[in-house]
Amino acid sequence: MHSDIVDLRSFYSTTLGRLAERSITMALSSIWAAVPNERLVGLGYTLPWLERFGTDAERVFAFMPATQGAVVWPASGPTSTALVFDEELPLVDSCIDRMLLVHSLEHVENPRETLNEIWRVLSPAGRVVIVVPNRRGVWARFEHTPFGNGRPFSRGQLTELLREANFTPASWSDALFFPPSPRRFMMRFHNVLERAGRRFWPIFSGVIVVEAQKRLYQGVPAAQRASRRVFVPVLSPHGATRLGRRAEGVTSTTRQVTPS
Repeated sequence: MHSDIVDLRSFYSTTLGRLAERSITMALSSIWAAVPNERLVGLGYTLPWLERFGTDAERVFAFMPATQGAVVWPASGPTSTALVFDEELPLVDSCIDRMLLVHSLEHVENPRETLNEIWRVLSPAGRVVIVVPNRRGVWARFEHTPFGNGRPFSRGQLTELLREANFTPASWSDALFFPPSPRRFMMRFHNVLERAGRRFWPIFSGVIVVEAQKRLYQGVPAAQRASRRVFVPVLSPHGATRLGRRAEGVTSTTRQVTPS
């Protein structure tokens, strides 16, 4: 099940969503190294974190999957949002320094193909930062948050997937140790629960955050891959042409057999 852009925006406008955003920001800050003149791309719903970590970047783009939908961002100035397919990014090879994935990898059709495409567009020293729901966490078990949709991962599964796509995991972090309860009395203790969770039960975090580096010393087989996407014009009436041809064929046949 994919998360819709409207549902994502609605969630992060709530108190629980803002607390979740703050917790993920803390986890990203612990592994995010400043890169001068960085070209940064976010894939998925990454707007809250692009606004924070992309202030010093040379260029920042927000790529949103077609199955999720897109919104205009930023509110003022030129639009930096694009609606894309995760396996066919509209970028040339080795042109991005860092890519951030939030609400993305757990929803893709083929995670390995998506990571291979990210490998293609990253520079030789490029890095990918991924935020995914933790398979052992509580947040992946409740559907009233976006982290309860899609495919959760464990650290071992994420490590194996990254290595298959020629990435080397470099730094790990965790977030969302407090329960995903919308009740006010539970959210009041989120700071205490977050600090306690980082210390006592880190394997039960709500999300896993990993930074991986692009690996160059291993050969990548060159293979021509055909797109699985079929592009159909939105305003084209489906089936109208086919029905018209059938009607025309029936009319011509009737004319041939009708006696004069």
